Amino acid sequence: MSASQGPEGLTMTVLGCGTMGVAVLGGVMSSLASARVQAHLPASRSSTTPQPRVLPSKFIACDSRKEAEAQARSALGHYNFPLETLTNENIKGAQAADVLLLACKPHGFKDILGEKGMREALKGKLLISILAGVTGQQIEEFLYPEGVPEGGCRVVRVMPNTASFVRESMSVIAMSTPPLEDGQKSLVEWIFNSIGKTVSLPPSQMDACTALCGSGPAFFALMLEAVADGAVAMGLPRAEAQMMAAQTMRGTTGLVLNGEHPAVLRDKVSTPGGCTIGGLLVLEEGTVRGAIARAVREATVVASQLGRGIQGVNGTRR
Repeated sequence: MSASQGPEGLTMTVLGCGTMGVAVLGGVMSSLASARVQAHLPASRSSTTPQPRVLPSKFIACDSRKEAEAQARSALGHYNFPLETLTNENIKGAQAADVLLLACKPHGFKDILGEKGMREALKGKLLISILAGVTGQQIEEFLYPEGVPEGGCRVVRVMPNTASFVRESMSVIAMSTPPLEDGQKSLVEWIFNSIGKTVSLPPSQMDACTALCGSGPAFFALMLEAVADGAVAMGLPRAEAQMMAAQTMRGTTGLVLNGEHPAVLRDKVSTPGGCTIGGLLVLEEGTVRGAIARAVREATVVASQLGRGIQGVNGTRR
C-alpha cells in the first residue's frame, strides 16, 4: 500500500465525509468490532470470507463543512476506533492514509484532487471512488494528464448505496485494467463486503449499476410507502402499516436472494379468483412495471452525465 502502514493496521481516510462516507466507515467499523468480539468467543469459527493480511484500524474523516466533524463523531464514536476529523485539510488526511475513500459530490472531485500537493500525497496509495457518474479513467486523467506514472496512486471505482448504514448495501466494484494487485483487490472486497454484498462488473456497466443500486433504495422506498398508504386508507394504523410493509418487502427479497424467481414467487401467491391476482391486475393496468423500468433507464442516463458536470434531465451544467 504505502510506507505509512503501521504494524497495527492501515489508516483509512475519507475525502468528503458526508452521508455515504459516514455510512461506509460505520459499516467497516461495525465489521471490525464484530470480528473483535468473535475472536474472544471460545466457540467462534473463522470467517469463510477471505480477509486482507492487514485491515484498517485508524480512520480520518475529511470534509469542507465544520459541522461534518460533529456528525462523524456522533455516528462513529461509539465504535471506539481511533477517529480523527479534519475540516478543509484534505492534504493532511491524504498524507496520513494508506487507503482513501473519495466520497464527495460528483462535481466536487476536481476541487479535492486538484489541491496543491494532493498528487504527491496520493503517491503509491489506493484511491477508492464511490462517485456517481465519475469513471476511474476520468479521475486518473485528471490526476495524471500525461498518463499514470510508475508509483502513482491506483484508482478503483465502487458503487455502494445508502443501506451501508445497516450493512445491507449492494456494492458494485468496477473491474480494473490492469487488474488490482491481490492485496488491493482483497482489501476493496473486504471493505464493501463488510457493509453488504458485492459484485464485480465491467466499467461500462457502472451507470446502470448506479441507477439500480444507488437510486434503487429511493425507488423501493416509494413503493413501500405506496403500499403502506393503501393499507392506511383501509383502516390500518400508519406505524403498523409501515412496519408490516417493510417486513413484507424484506421477506420477499429474502426469498429471491435464496433462489426464488420473482415470477414464480408471484404465481405462488396468486390463487384463482383471489385478492392477489386482483391487485396485480390493477398494477399491470397502471403500467407500474413499465414505469419502474423507465425510472431505472432515466436514472442511468442522468448518472452518465454527472461526471461531465451535467446535472438533471435538462442537461444543466454546474
